[in-house]
Amino acid sequence: MFNKLENSMGYGVREKGNGSQESDLFSTVMALFWFKCLGTMGFISLFFGAYFYLLKNPASAATTMPITIADRLIGFEPLALPIYFSLWVYVSLPPMLMRTRRAIIEYGVWIGGLCVFSLLIYYFFPNAVPPSNIDWAKYPGVAFLKDVDAAGNACPSLHVATAVFSCFWMHWLLPKVRLDSVTRLVSALWCIAIAYSAMATKQHVAIDVVAGGALGALFAWLSKPNYPSRA
Repeated sequence: MFNKLENSMGYGVREKGNGSQESDLFSTVMALFWFKCLGTMGFISLFFGAYFYLLKNPASAATTMPITIADRLIGFEPLALPIYFSLWVYVSLPPMLMRTRRAIIEYGVWIGGLCVFSLLIYYFFPNAVPPSNIDWAKYPGVAFLKDVDAAGNACPSLHVATAVFSCFWMHWLLPKVRLDSVTRLVSALWCIAIAYSAMATKQHVAIDVVAGGALGALFAWLSKPNYPSRA
């Protein structure tokens, strides 16, 4: 028997039917489709506005994050740039697997809380990655990223935090549209690749990534929906 929260997400009634895996996924994605799309775009726009404001207006001088052995082992890799940018696709997926406004809004409140918490850290404890001895002019794509997203707002890595938060939610939601463990494995590998790209593009150091991952996992645990993982 499905509890109140699961029914609020629109799964309880749907799972009584005999629809195929494909129809389950399609009907879920299409439910409130424009609400999801416009809501996600609005959320990302508000986030970027606050993020770049704090990047240019910290409360004090930024502390430079230390380099660890992990940073020396993971060298600069310009081919990681598309993976880094793929975060914005990845974080858009969990809401697409929800069927009700209540579920989408509650999810938005939690990931919004994660972002606000990180932004407060950036404001009161500004920090930045150390400069790299790399000629960015040789890598136009990465140079563009460096121009747009400067070295500040480093720890915790919000890039990694939102990826980890999304990964947990994908793990919980994918069975609801009858997608098997292979899909969840792909999701987890995508999340790991995003974390790697944060270091490989030299946008973050290892401490940023670990702190971001821990923060994302904490908020995911606090927001975990109370329903069985079985589809």
